Amino acid sequence: MLKVLINIPRLIRIVRVFLKYDLGEFVPIKMLYGFARVIFVTRIIFPKAKDSPSKSYRLRKALEDLGPVFVKFGQMLSTRPDLISDDLATELTKLQDDVPPFSGKLAKDLIEQAYGKPLDKHFSVFESDPVASASVAQVHRARLHDGTVVIVKVLRPAVEEVINRDIQLLYFLACFAERYFSEARRLRAIELVNEYKKTINDELDLMREASNASKLRSNFADSEIIYVPKVYWEHTRSNVMVMEEVTGIPIRDIDAIQEAGVDLRRLAHNGVEIFFTQAFRDGFFHADMHPGNIFVGLDGQYKAVDFGIMGTLGDEDKLYLAENFLAFFNRDYRRVAEAHIRAGWVPPDTRVDEFEAAIRAVCEPIFAKPISEISFARLVVRLFQTARRFNMPIQPQLVLLQKTLFNIEGLGRQLYPGLDLWETAKPYLERWVKDQIGPAAILKDLRQELPRLAPMIPKLSTIGSELLRETKEARQASVSHREEVYSLRSEIRFRRLKLRIIMLGFVILLIGLMGLAIGGMEDVSQIPSWAFAVSLMLSGLAVMVLGVTRTYKQ
Repeated sequence: MLKVLINIPRLIRIVRVFLKYDLGEFVPIKMLYGFARVIFVTRIIFPKAKDSPSKSYRLRKALEDLGPVFVKFGQMLSTRPDLISDDLATELTKLQDDVPPFSGKLAKDLIEQAYGKPLDKHFSVFESDPVASASVAQVHRARLHDGTVVIVKVLRPAVEEVINRDIQLLYFLACFAERYFSEARRLRAIELVNEYKKTINDELDLMREASNASKLRSNFADSEIIYVPKVYWEHTRSNVMVMEEVTGIPIRDIDAIQEAGVDLRRLAHNGVEIFFTQAFRDGFFHADMHPGNIFVGLDGQYKAVDFGIMGTLGDEDKLYLAENFLAFFNRDYRRVAEAHIRAGWVPPDTRVDEFEAAIRAVCEPIFAKPISEISFARLVVRLFQTARRFNMPIQPQLVLLQKTLFNIEGLGRQLYPGLDLWETAKPYLERWVKDQIGPAAILKDLRQELPRLAPMIPKLSTIGSELLRETKEARQASVSHREEVYSLRSEIRFRRLKLRIIMLGFVILLIGLMGLAIGGMEDVSQIPSWAFAVSLMLSGLAVMVLGVTRTYKQ
């Protein structure tokens, strides 16, 4: 109840904003039982926006009005075309995470608090005016004492408290939405908030982001197609990160890139190669590769920034993904279905034939188009949509992969509309799979394992003898256990038979008594005692004979 009371003012504001943009269908009356008067008043104060071109546009404007956390949530939702319509996803990509900067003096104070010493001990120059400002952090340019120009990223003051409060509100709204809207249940609103919470929390730890950048830089240390800036660890803290400044042409400025003489076709193909190399060679990829985070050098080299969101893939995920992609290229839908089940992405009891038919129904119409019109990323989205119908749970690593694939393919086709991602990706994946499961891969694994196995080689004969002995003992124990089971079963059958014989004796005795009664003997005491004795002796003798026979058989 306390949470409800705390959230009331913000809930009222959300309702007012949604009604302002004529989004009343997103506001269930049951949920707003206590706010009925507010609803009616706001309907009068804020009439319908008659010039709204679409519901998607109005929803984007509402999220912008609600502030940075809702903007970032909308941005995250825009990367989930497997959950929302294409027009809504397109509209939400227009959301901008631009907020007014906080003062340069406050930024200096926060940095000095993090360092525990004056700013001039670290920088010879620090520019008070930020070069960029967003909802989580802002960036300033500075100069180290050795003359190196760097960028300094500093978290906003009290940003964690603000975000945690807003996440609690999002949880509150998601619970209500799933209760009152079937569409929210289909979208799994609570899972979406969980996904958003993890993403935003990763962005709040600048030491983590610095570590991500260092690892990516190491992975591409000798690359000629992508450059990752250096982290200055001695100046980096959990809320302050210092990196080498990246200079280049923003990748969205295609005219400037052309004027610089960069080959756009090669640039587009390099982007695809960078993505697949990160995902399949390294299992570690930049998962926020939108145009604002990419620059291009005069030599055509990609220059990446902002490493707060990274994706990881384990060896099994990489192998199953490659198998899926190659099966797509060959339109082998059964293999796609089987790979999903083996990977554990759908329940193990999923019927392969039904899943295969569902995938075929989605993919065949897409393959009927010319190859230049087929979006590889959208095909993957359609696959995930189909898999969700078969109870595929959210796979965070696949969600980030899907998002990155969308960004890379979209960006590549902006640079070079004739980009055929299939043509670029298929040879790479075929080589990668061959490298993973071919003879060379086996020898490589043996070389890697040899240092660990070498000390065990002299002990192999002893280990073999012990293994044979344990196998023999296990076999003997198995035989002994089988004999015990057979004996137990025989004992159970024997006891059941004894019980049946005794019951049969009593039944015979009862029938005899009934016969005597019918014959006119009403007093049981008139029955000779020897008759009872004979009946009991016969029953006992039968049991004894049975027991002797059983013992003889054993």
